[in-house]
Amino acid sequence: MQTKKISIVGAGLIGSLLAIYLRKQGHEVTVFERRQDLRKVDISAGKSINLALSDRGWKPLKEVGLEEDLLKMIIPMKGRIMHDKSGQITFQPYGKEGQAINSISRGGLNGLLMDKAETLGVQFKFQYKCLDVDFEQTSLSLYDGKTNQIIKFDLIFGTDGAFSAVRAAMQKLDRFTYSQSYIPHGYKELVIPATETGDFAIDKNGLHIWPRGEYMLIALPNMDGSFTVTLFLPFEGEGYAFESLNTDEEILSFFQEVFPDALKHMPTLLDDFRANPASSLVTVKSYPWIKNNILLLGDAAHAVVPFYGQGMNCGFEDCFELNQTIEKFGDDWATIFKEFNSTRPQNANAIADLALENFVEMRDKVADENFLLRKKIEAHINKLYPKRWIPQYSMVTFNSSISYSKAMAKGKLQRKIMDKVMSSPDITASWKNLDFELLIKELEEN
Repeated sequence: MQTKKISIVGAGLIGSLLAIYLRKQGHEVTVFERRQDLRKVDISAGKSINLALSDRGWKPLKEVGLEEDLLKMIIPMKGRIMHDKSGQITFQPYGKEGQAINSISRGGLNGLLMDKAETLGVQFKFQYKCLDVDFEQTSLSLYDGKTNQIIKFDLIFGTDGAFSAVRAAMQKLDRFTYSQSYIPHGYKELVIPATETGDFAIDKNGLHIWPRGEYMLIALPNMDGSFTVTLFLPFEGEGYAFESLNTDEEILSFFQEVFPDALKHMPTLLDDFRANPASSLVTVKSYPWIKNNILLLGDAAHAVVPFYGQGMNCGFEDCFELNQTIEKFGDDWATIFKEFNSTRPQNANAIADLALENFVEMRDKVADENFLLRKKIEAHINKLYPKRWIPQYSMVTFNSSISYSKAMAKGKLQRKIMDKVMSSPDITASWKNLDFELLIKELEEN
């Protein structure tokens, strides 16, 4: 393969993994990052400090040789642990026995990827701000804090996040389609610390959810025994909102009323609430992701809200799919970019839509008896026909051989069938007498 001089703008999770793949293909890779090196300074303010790693993300990390390191960094979460207002807890498994998603430190994983890339010969340059992109010359205009530089490359990849400078330059071009949309809710990071003995205060092997309609709290475990707690709340409006929680009394009153069993494990709530910003949640869609020798990946091309736990996993799958395309077409970069751009955006759009749908499910439905019965029936069908009826969540989270767009399409068919099932008279008592083979045939005939 002919060696190319490649630049990647953005040293986050996606840019660092992409650098590993491209370096393994034999290319000269330089990564420019506008922030400081996160391995030397904390740059996590306003961002979730842990993430949910699932099959689509695990596969590429394993492919580049990081599985052994990952096993030391993860805490498996086997299902949702639901907390109602009275403190009662129910457990909803994510999949079959042995299936789990994995809580992992964002900074720890990013550092691991950068370390791996550097051992392969990738060069990282920090505190370099991308000012502009020349799509005809394949060059970057960069500012290092002292001087402006214009550097030419053979290929440029934009992996610089939801507010990408590379995409901003692409938006000025003709026939580039772009949209961003915010939901009314924001999020704020809080903490459940480890106990005095260093133990986890609540069960570490599940993703904890306190669903309250317009309000929701989730908690993911950390290796040090703490939990990262994320509060989702409207920015403004009637009822509780970030704009109306200003004093210690208002904050405590809110938690005492809405999340009382979480509050008892949160001794630093007031300090955390004041210290951490309320951040917005944005969905970004764009097309095309290419212009000449420049390509967007990850959040720069497709930012999604976090409610399916697939933002990072989708970006890692971008890198995996691009590498597969490189393996297929070798040095024909025009074909590589065209092929990748012809299939990948529709899958990114699918998971963006699914993530928004799952927000409604997590906050409104997971504690609903009819919803729980529906999931119970679907799990039974899956047990009877494991290859013919796979729940949508399992297709997305545990089966990377099924694309996001196919999982969404099949999920819509399943939902249509289950809507009819749930409308049957006395379904609670009679569901075991359903003609399950007929349901499978209906699914397969559509």
